Amino acid sequence: KVAWRFVVLGFEHIIPEGPDHCLFVLGLFLLIPRIMPVLCQISAFTVGHTITLTLTSLNIIVLPASIVEPMIAASIAFIAVENLLTTKVNRWRYVVAFIFGLVHGMGVATAFNEAGFPPGQLVPALAAFTVGVEAGHIAVLVVAFVALGWTKNKKWYRQRVAIPLSLIIAAIAMYWMLQRLGAL
Repeated sequence: KVAWRFVVLGFEHIIPEGPDHCLFVLGLFLLIPRIMPVLCQISAFTVGHTITLTLTSLNIIVLPASIVEPMIAASIAFIAVENLLTTKVNRWRYVVAFIFGLVHGMGVATAFNEAGFPPGQLVPALAAFTVGVEAGHIAVLVVAFVALGWTKNKKWYRQRVAIPLSLIIAAIAMYWMLQRLGAL
């Protein structure tokens, strides 16, 4: 029961409660919507966020939401802007996905810790929550591939799909960042 509860909570943290995570995953997808490059980026992201989710949940590292949340928004904007400036996934992109996974993991930990877990059940709850979060990421990717995957080999993909959607993602993320900084 504990495991299933946390799988569901993790999934719900992404869908419907995590539009920022959804836009980040979509941003990773947009540069090169091919399964292996996207899965490798998501894997790097997952490793990063699992590390900080664990460390933050154990109170080994603690950063206030007033720092983490604007950083999450900035990471989304960064990925979207990078999509405008490059046409291929370099090794750099995997490092960036990992580093931003570290940042996002601290944000995910807030939701995890707020859910409360039974004494002695931290590890199973944490593992189940992570599975739910990843299931949410995969669901976002499935929708992206179904909705946009057919356009990936079109000559106009970059101009009509990747660039406009990346601009929208960057604008939304910049708005969120300013909002989370208290500037709006």
